[in-house]
Amino acid sequence: MTSSPGDELELDITGIAHGGTFVARHEGRVVFVADAIPGERVRARVTDASKSSFWRAETLEVLDASPHRRDHIWPEADIARAPEDRVGGADLGHIALDEQRALKRRVLQEALDKFAGAGLTAPEVHGLDAGDGTGWRTRVSLHVDADGRIGPYAARSHRVIDVATLPLARPAVADAARTLQGQRPGRVDLVEPGDGRVRVLPRPEGRRERRPRPETVFERVGDRRFELDAGAFWQVHPKAAATLHAAVAEALAGRVDPDATHFDLYGGVGLFASTLGEQGATDIVTVESDRRATEHAARNLERFDAHAVTARVDRFLDGLPEGTRAGAVVLDPPRAGAGRGVVESVHALRPDAVVYVACDPVALSRDLGTFRGLGWDVASLRAFDLFPHSHHFEAVALLTR
Repeated sequence: MTSSPGDELELDITGIAHGGTFVARHEGRVVFVADAIPGERVRARVTDASKSSFWRAETLEVLDASPHRRDHIWPEADIARAPEDRVGGADLGHIALDEQRALKRRVLQEALDKFAGAGLTAPEVHGLDAGDGTGWRTRVSLHVDADGRIGPYAARSHRVIDVATLPLARPAVADAARTLQGQRPGRVDLVEPGDGRVRVLPRPEGRRERRPRPETVFERVGDRRFELDAGAFWQVHPKAAATLHAAVAEALAGRVDPDATHFDLYGGVGLFASTLGEQGATDIVTVESDRRATEHAARNLERFDAHAVTARVDRFLDGLPEGTRAGAVVLDPPRAGAGRGVVESVHALRPDAVVYVACDPVALSRDLGTFRGLGWDVASLRAFDLFPHSHHFEAVALLTR
C-alpha cells in the first residue's frame, strides 16, 4: 500500500485527533484529515505519506456533510478555497459551537483513557459566553513576508495570506490590523490590554538592534490589577483569566493553611499567586523563568507576603532543602506539561493539594497519570472553551492525596 502527495482518496471520517485534525482509515492505515467532521465522507488529497504509521491529507470536497457543518466563520479559511489558500488559526470554525465543545471533550476523554489511567471521566467543556465565538482575541500575531504582504499564515504553512477579515480578533485589534503597512519582514503582534488601546509591536526578523524597554500595560481580574509587559503572555480571551482564577479559587477553597508555604509554579506575573493569597495564604512563593514577568509579579503581589523567584521550575525544585514541605501547589505549565521530574519533585513536597491548570489535554493526562501513580487522586476536573473555533481549550484539575 503506497501513496504520494497529491493522491486523492475518498474517506469516511470517524473521529477527531488531538491538534484539530480528523481521523479516517484507508486500507487499514490511519489518515489525519484537515477541515472535516466525524461522520462525514470527504474527498481528500494526501499531503504527507512519509510515515509508515499514518498519512496526512486535506479535504477538497465534502461528499456527505455532517449536520454540524456550518459556513466557516472565517471566509478565508472556508473549504471553498483551495487548501493552500486557507488560513490557519480557526481549525474548528466550520463546526457548530456546541459540537466543537463535544469534540473537545472527546479529545480530553481519549487522552485521559490513554495516558492518565482508568476511571476518569472528562467533564463538559464550558463556553464563556452565549455569543457566536468570534471577537475575543485580545492578542493577534500577523506575519510579514519579503514582498511586504501582512497577514496570518496559511494552515500548516509559513506562507502569508492576505486577508480582509480577522473574525476572532477583538474589533479594535481587527481595525488596527487593517491599517498596518510598511512593516519589515518578520512578525507583528497586536495587543489590546486592559485600557482598550491597541499596541502594535513589530518583531522584524534578523534584526539585533537594541530595542527600547518594553511598555508596561495592565490587565484586570475583578478588582485586582496586574501589570505586565505589552508583549508578555496573558490569556487572550478577555474573560479567560477571571474564569481560571475562579476555577482555581474554587478548587483551593478550604485547602489553604495560612501557616504553610504555598507554591505557584510557572507563575507568570502572579495571577494564581494572587488566588492563593485571596484564599488565605500568608507565605507564597511564585516561580517563573522570565525575569521581566517575575519583576512584575513582585509588584503585583505586594499586598500578599509573596516571594517572586526567577528560575526554571525544575531547577528551583531540585534546589529546595531536603524536607521542604508545601501547603498547596498551583501548577500552570507550558503546553508541553510539567513532566515526570517536576511532578515527582512536587510530590516530594508533600503538599496538601495540587491544582493543575492545563492548556494541552495530552500533556495534562500524562502528568495526571504520573500523579496517580504516586498515590494522588483527581478530586475534580473542569474544562473551559477559552479558544472558540480552534482546537485549544483549558482544564483545571484538583489533586488530593
